Amino acid sequence: MPSTAGAAGALTVQYKTGASGATADQSEPWLKVINSANSSLQLSQVKVRYYFKADSADTTYRFACSWAVKGCANVTGIFGTLAHPTATADRYLEVGFTSGAGSLAPGADTGDLQLRFYQSNWQSVKQSDDYSFGAAQNSYGDWNKVTAQVGSSLEWGTAPEGNDPGGPTDPPTDPPGEGATLFEDFNYTSHSDAKLSEHGWNVRSNSGGPGVPGATWSPQNVTFSTESGNSLMNLETSSSGTGESTKQTEVLTKSMKFKNGTYAARVKFSDAPKSGPDGDHLVQTFFTINDLKAPMADDYSEYDFEYLPNGGWGESGNILYTTSWETYNPDPWQAVNQHTQSRQSFTGWHDLVLTIDNSTIKYYVDGQLFGTHDATYLPERGMSINFNQWLIDLNGQTSTTARAYDEGVDYVLHVKDQVLTPAQVAARINTYRQAGTTFEDTVPAS
Repeated sequence: MPSTAGAAGALTVQYKTGASGATADQSEPWLKVINSANSSLQLSQVKVRYYFKADSADTTYRFACSWAVKGCANVTGIFGTLAHPTATADRYLEVGFTSGAGSLAPGADTGDLQLRFYQSNWQSVKQSDDYSFGAAQNSYGDWNKVTAQVGSSLEWGTAPEGNDPGGPTDPPTDPPGEGATLFEDFNYTSHSDAKLSEHGWNVRSNSGGPGVPGATWSPQNVTFSTESGNSLMNLETSSSGTGESTKQTEVLTKSMKFKNGTYAARVKFSDAPKSGPDGDHLVQTFFTINDLKAPMADDYSEYDFEYLPNGGWGESGNILYTTSWETYNPDPWQAVNQHTQSRQSFTGWHDLVLTIDNSTIKYYVDGQLFGTHDATYLPERGMSINFNQWLIDLNGQTSTTARAYDEGVDYVLHVKDQVLTPAQVAARINTYRQAGTTFEDTVPAS
């Protein structure tokens, strides 16, 4: 028998369709979740499933949130395969919420969740044979052909026969053939840990820019630690006011195989030094880059998060830049790029997300859109993934007293050719950590 939760459950789900045709460019299940219980409900405990029939066995789909009262950054969507396919359902879209979505008071609802999903190749989708689709549902109304759970308890709706959401369905998965991933949790003992190199990382020691003339890149200043059971990487940059005394740090992938898709990292910026006088023109970064083959070469690519806690480059105070590069000429200096900036302190931990598709580059900070850059700056070839910390010059602090600055890194994630929301990134990280996975690299060589 189908699995059913009656109206007495803790939730009610209302539905309308934003695309009512038997076929459409994309399916648009718009939802509202209502708290039908007598106590407050944490939305992070709620999962809603919309059931559909794949257009073919090998069809892959992508999820997007067009608009949500709770904020699209707080809404997740992942696809799963039913253990017991029926004539109208063999897949489902599971919609969830991050902790940022908050809670619902008794009787309150989420407001609009304007959701959509589509074939990865942008072919039309057939909806007329989809279990949860309602062609005539042009305004919100209770809809028991979607299911809703609180934790593992089914609280609303009727699932396709034999597919209890709390029962033996296959777990949500990424679409087959997509989503090759690099995940790195930086679980290492030291800069000389052999696994760092085995996993494709280079701790820089060779000379060269950027930074003040005479500075060196110090592998010894890259260290690893554990905090509350979580592994962290730290980059320390130190100076006593001369180029020769300046020790900078950089960690980067040896391979330049990363191009379109999603890049994410949790990074700790620092306004103040951990020791010594403050004021240096410091740059703390997370970025992707390839090599400039010639001045103004048109196949150069670079995408930066750069935090300057003490200014520099003509700025006098805190500033965070995101910059997308087309090319440059080092001498005389000429830059072709687009940037977005925010003049405020960003000290502390931040979730940084960069997405690149075939038309747009987007930067997010802590789940909020920070900058959108144009197709002119899209990458032509693969790049490496980098973290570094360095000094622009020695003009900000002229003291010869030793000082040292820290930049922290929690994790880095790249998902090839998939644009994820910040909420989807957070869900992926949680999945890896719950599984105890500290490293994965399935991204093919370029």
